[in-house]
Amino acid sequence: MRALGIDRLGTFGMPPIEFVTLAADLGCQSVGIGLAPTPGYNPDGHRDWSLRDDAGLRRDTIAACRDKGIVIGMVEGFAVLPGKDMGDFAGDLDLIAELGSERVAVVSIGKDMNQAIDGFGLLAELAGERGLKVSAEMGSLGPIDRVAPTLEVVRSVARPNFSLLIDSMHFFRLGNTLTDLAALDPALIGYVQLADAPWASRFETYLEEAMYERMVPGEGELPLAEFLALIPEGPIISHEIPIRSLADQGIGPYERTRRCIDATRRLLADH
Repeated sequence: MRALGIDRLGTFGMPPIEFVTLAADLGCQSVGIGLAPTPGYNPDGHRDWSLRDDAGLRRDTIAACRDKGIVIGMVEGFAVLPGKDMGDFAGDLDLIAELGSERVAVVSIGKDMNQAIDGFGLLAELAGERGLKVSAEMGSLGPIDRVAPTLEVVRSVARPNFSLLIDSMHFFRLGNTLTDLAALDPALIGYVQLADAPWASRFETYLEEAMYERMVPGEGELPLAEFLALIPEGPIISHEIPIRSLADQGIGPYERTRRCIDATRRLLADH
C-alpha cells in the first residue's frame, strides 16, 4: 500500500495536534507541516500557534505523531532569495530535527540559476549536518520549472541528501509531460504532492489558484492516474489541495480532505 500524506495548504492553518489527528483519522501515514501557520485565510477559525516559540507544542506534536503512527514527512518554509543568508535557517533546521522529521522542502524565488544552485547547496549542507534531507520544489517562481534546468541544478548541487519535490499541478501546468517524468531517475524524486487542476487557469494569477483553489484528484484534467503509475514506491504521495470554494460553503477540513484521499485511493486501485 502506498504511503499517503496530507500537506498543510489544504487545512488553512490547522494546528499540529489536530492536523496529526486528522491524518490518522483518514488512514494516512504522513503530514507535511510548517513551523507556523500561513497567515491570512482562516475559514475554520483555527487558533494561532508556533512550533518555533512553543516547546510544549513541539513535545505534544512529537507525542501525537508517536501515538497516532504518523510521521512528519516534510517541513515547508524554506526559500532561496536574493541576499538571503541560508545560515539563518540553522535554528529552524534544529527544530525540525527535534520534531523527528527527515525532510525539508525548499523553493527558489527568482530566475537566477546560480542563486538557486548556491542556495540549495548551502541548505543541503546545513541539513546534512543534522541528518536531514532537502527536496527542491519544481515550480513557477524559480529556475526549475522544466525538467532540463532542474537536472542541471541537481548535477550542480551534487549532494546525496538533495532531491526533488514534484507537485503534479506545477509539473504539468509548467509544460512537463509524462514522458519527462518517466525519464527522470527515480532516485531524484524525494517527495510528491498531488492535486488536480484544469489545463487553463480560472484565476487572474497562478499564485492565487495554487494557494487557494485546486481540485480533488480525478475532477480536473491532469493525467493523475498515469502520473501516479510513474512515481516510484519510496516517496510519500501527499495531498496539497486547498479548496477555498468548499471552505467558503462551510465544509470543514475533515470532509474536504476526505474527498481528496478517497479519490486518490480510487485512482491507485484502478491502476
